[in-house]
Amino acid sequence: MSPARALLRRDIMLAFRAGGGAMLAVAFFGTIAALVPLGVGADLPLLSRIAGGILWVAAALSALLSLDRLFQADFEDGGLDLIALSPLSLEAAAGLKILAHWLTTGLPLTLVSPLLALFFNLPAEGYVALIGGLAIGTPALSAVGAIGAALTLSVRRGGLILALIVLPLVTPAVIFGSGAVLTALEGGGTAAILFLGAFSLGAVALSPFSAAAAVRLNLAG
Repeated sequence: MSPARALLRRDIMLAFRAGGGAMLAVAFFGTIAALVPLGVGADLPLLSRIAGGILWVAAALSALLSLDRLFQADFEDGGLDLIALSPLSLEAAAGLKILAHWLTTGLPLTLVSPLLALFFNLPAEGYVALIGGLAIGTPALSAVGAIGAALTLSVRRGGLILALIVLPLVTPAVIFGSGAVLTALEGGGTAAILFLGAFSLGAVALSPFSAAAAVRLNLAG
């Protein structure tokens, strides 16, 4: 088995183990989606309008739950030093960890979103924008989150700091993603989804290099 495949398979397996965070993210996502309609009430037109925004905010918060495990466990047990000495470059390793995080967090959130949209009485025309937007935008959540996770490696209990770093940076994804759903409901164009795609592409392209640089700084320290 190649080093890249072995690392990807290992991270995916760890994510689904007890305490790995993959199922916890989906459970948290579902809990928020179930609670908000109870708080708002039975105003169906209002629920349908806020569906995109609420589900995108819930997805961003859910993705945060497992970000601190992206590099932290390997950093504490010395696994990150072994990865740095392996044939894989740190940039490639960071990219694989981002992919593993998306496969175990972003993809499940995307797949479960149509069921949760039922709580908000989302019209049929909003489903394509919601599912497509999450499929395009959730990689950016994992990518930007990896940078924050790498920067806070040496910070003990850095979960709060990680959230403060990552949440402002993923705000464009939340804005464009929720905007795409609202635009679809109003019969508008595709500008929001195109901006979301551009943001996600830029984040995915740059994050392995930024995360690898932050990891090197922490390993050198």
